[in-house]
Amino acid sequence: MCRLFALSSRDPVSPMRAIEALNVMKEGHDGSGVGLFLSDLGGPFGEMKDAPILSGIFTDEGLKRLDAYMGERGFVTRKTLELDPRTKPPLGTPVRGSYIARAYEAPADLKAKSQAERELAYMLMRVELRHMGEEKEDIRVFSFWPDTIMVKEVGDPMEVGEYLGLDRPELACRRILAQGRQNTNYAINLYACHPFFLQGVCTMTNGENTAFVPIREYLLSRGFPGYMGYQSDSEVFAHIMHFTLNRLQLGIEYYKHVITPLSDAEMAEHPDQALLARIKQTCRKLIIDGPNCVIGCLPDKTMFMVQDRKKLRPGVVGGKPGIFAFSSEICGLDAAIPDRDQHADFQPMHLDTAIVRPQCQEVTICNQLQSLPRPH
Repeated sequence: MCRLFALSSRDPVSPMRAIEALNVMKEGHDGSGVGLFLSDLGGPFGEMKDAPILSGIFTDEGLKRLDAYMGERGFVTRKTLELDPRTKPPLGTPVRGSYIARAYEAPADLKAKSQAERELAYMLMRVELRHMGEEKEDIRVFSFWPDTIMVKEVGDPMEVGEYLGLDRPELACRRILAQGRQNTNYAINLYACHPFFLQGVCTMTNGENTAFVPIREYLLSRGFPGYMGYQSDSEVFAHIMHFTLNRLQLGIEYYKHVITPLSDAEMAEHPDQALLARIKQTCRKLIIDGPNCVIGCLPDKTMFMVQDRKKLRPGVVGGKPGIFAFSSEICGLDAAIPDRDQHADFQPMHLDTAIVRPQCQEVTICNQLQSLPRPH
């Protein structure tokens, strides 16, 4: 199993707070990889919320190709953060090149377009850059999006965090997703490392998605360029959320009804039975099989946790006004927020979606048997 930890905070915090929580859950991951999603940034990046930030790893030749690519499209660098390793690589961590987060000023013609058009352009550029780097592995791109930085590497999370100096103030942020990987299903590949990101949607998973192949084939058939990759069977969880929000125009309360719909008997008593029956029929190829615990963050900075019906992967949510955490184990919560009311900790069951809104005031529980908000 992997171990997951996420923080939602009113004030920026260091990513090392999440890494330290992963470290106390070390028995649940083998140090084969670590991934970080950082959003709602503080520091200098927080002062340029609309500037798309490119996150990745580049060789010297890859940087030259990146500069030429961005220059041809009229993008101008506003700020670059290079994570210069402070020590020798940890055991098992290769020497790769430059770990970079770079914010850009978009060209005037793109800035004049609608938000949807800009978001599509950023996604297409990320995909194109990823394809450019695949043969020589001189360009690895994890995200190209405003107010977002991603870091992925092979190795023990704590050792990698210290190696890259992730405690630096430029990386302080309000939303963090962190995963310590146990390599069980696939070869070690940075694109297989959680979290997974697409147009502001980010998720990570502890479990095994045994319905992966039909879900992947359905998503690939939608003709959307962002539905690609799939080095991990868990990447589809981010894409299903993206599909729910953007194609179905449904909110977080509907996500569980897409991936784990109610039984016909449960649905017969539901006040929204007709709508849920249509969703179940239309999205039947997106129904998952577990066991899976999924933690994610939405474009509006809402964070959530869900379980599937098998409920065989641990997960708990807790905190206090101003800061909440989602963790694979209670000891992770204890490490990150020791002064919370532990009696208020909540472990979602198979019908629940645990939600923390950006204001970080409380944990809201949405149960699949409850009435739903009206679709947009």
